Parts: sequence; C-alpha cells; structure tokens
Amino acid sequence: MKTLKLLLYSLLISSLVFTACNKDDDEPAINESQVLVEYLESSSSPYGKDYVNTDMPSIILAEAVHTDIITGAEIYLIDIRSDVDFAAGHIEGAVNVASGSVLDHIQSEGLAMDDKIVIICYSGQTAGWVNAILRLYGYTNAFSMKWGMCSWNSEFAGSWPGNISNMYATQFENDAVAKAAKGNMPTLSTGQTTGQAIFEARVSAVLAEGFNAAKISKTDVFANTNNYYIVNYWAQTDYDHYGHVPGAMQYTPKQSIAYNVDLTTLPTDKTIVVYCWTGQTSANMAAYLRILGYDAKSLLFGANGMIYDDLESHKWSDSEIKEYDYVTGK
Repeated sequence: MKTLKLLLYSLLISSLVFTACNKDDDEPAINESQVLVEYLESSSSPYGKDYVNTDMPSIILAEAVHTDIITGAEIYLIDIRSDVDFAAGHIEGAVNVASGSVLDHIQSEGLAMDDKIVIICYSGQTAGWVNAILRLYGYTNAFSMKWGMCSWNSEFAGSWPGNISNMYATQFENDAVAKAAKGNMPTLSTGQTTGQAIFEARVSAVLAEGFNAAKISKTDVFANTNNYYIVNYWAQTDYDHYGHVPGAMQYTPKQSIAYNVDLTTLPTDKTIVVYCWTGQTSANMAAYLRILGYDAKSLLFGANGMIYDDLESHKWSDSEIKEYDYVTGK
C-alpha cells in the first residue's frame, strides 16, 4: 500500500510538472514592438497622444527664439554643436550639451515637462532627431530651431549654402511606386514587458547610437537606390508634382506612419531612407522609427540637396539668415 501511494504521488507530481511546462510553452512571448507602438500612439504615452501623427515636427524659427530672449520669456536653450564651435559663437544663455546626453541633462536640471526647451545644432537636422526623442519622452514644449545656427548669423551659415544642390534633378521619376504589403513589426528584445519600460530601453539604445547611425547622404543613396526602401514623406500632391527619388514610395505626413495605416508596410530586413524637404522632419522620423526597431535613416538636407532649383517652397535662402547677436567662449 505504501509503495502504491508513493507511485501515485510520483505520477501526480509528474503530471503537475508536465502541465506547468505545457502552460509555459503555450504562453505566447510578448511582441515588444507592438506593445511599444500601441503605447506611443495612445493617450497613455508620455506625450499624451500620438506625437508622430499629430504634432511632429515641432520646429521654432530663429525669429521666435530671438523674440523670447529679448522679451525675457522663460526659455532653455541647448546647443548640441561641438564645444569648439560653441565657444566660437553661440546664442547668449545657451548651454552646450552633447546630443546623446540631452535627455540626461534635462532630467538632471529638473526641467518640467512643459518648460520651453529649444534644441540648436548647425542645420536643424540633428536637433530634429534630438527633439523627437524629447517630445516622445513627454517634453511637450520642446522645439528644434529651424535651419539651426545657420539662420542665426552669417558667421555660422556654412552648412546650408554649402549643401543645396540640383545634382539629382534629372534622375527624379514621376511614375508612382506602390508601397510594400503589410508585414510584421521589428523584433525587439529589451526583456521588458510594459510599453513604458520598453520605450525607455529603446530610447537609451537610440541615444547611445547617436545621429550618425540615423543619417545618410544623397550620394550614398543614389549610388544604388535599390539598396534601400525609400520613403518620400510629402503630401501626395507634391509627390505627383515634383516626382521622386527612384523607387521612392509616398507616405503622407501625420497620417501614414501609424500602426493601423501604413507603418507595417515598412520592411524589417532593409534599410529605410526617409526624405522630406530639408532633412529636418525626416530626422524626427528616423528617431521614431529607430526607437521602434527599424533600421531607418534620414536623407541629409532632403530635397534641398537634390532638386533645389525646382522647389517652389520649403527651401533654404540667404533671407533665412537674421544676423542676430551672439557671444563667444564657454
């Protein structure tokens, strides 16, 4: 009888172990990227809504920054250029912080989520990348300064005049290119289970990469456009009017890059190149897509660097240079 009881007890334990193992095996692994995008598109996100498809990009003109300064408005200026260039000339009151350290700096300074923060770089592109991360993180009054320091004073205006070009105007095409079929989101492996925790882990990873990982030159793209999935981030009417980079597909700003629209048409196994008019909006988008796990890059200087003379608007001109005062030193 004792032997029978032991046998039955062993069978019961084995059954429980087997059932527990089956339960673990059957329980689906969390899809981190889907949890993340649903979180960032919801009212529970740090921004309070889907930032990418509502307010992105959040850009402020040099004139508005200057007005805030001379009227004594509360504004926190962060210049992310090199310390050498910062010392050679910067907006009075600005602090010099490396782009990858901006979030840590803001948090260490105890800035509120609704404090007005302006990110300043050379051309407005790296600042756009940084600012997208800040907005997604919940800093609802953060901006990148349009055209960067190029628009503040002619002493710093080298980036834009030196990068406008008509180099690829004859290579733009007019035939519409269909988007890819919808597929899967990227695979993320942060080990986290909540939208907030996954987001924080991905932001840390993207900041560690830096903007260098999120940008690409026009010459690299045109060397072999077939190497990339190219996103034209313009309205359909502009895509039809100006034509597009060979192979580029049209995605509508503040609409297409949503989970229930066209987000999942983006490939997870190919580098995505996003271009806009100036490279400032596409830098924002590259930051967002990289947080989601896509290998996305912003085409530097956008259409201004490819078909400058064809553009009827959205273009750099010397009239953007305001000749405002600046200070030197650290």
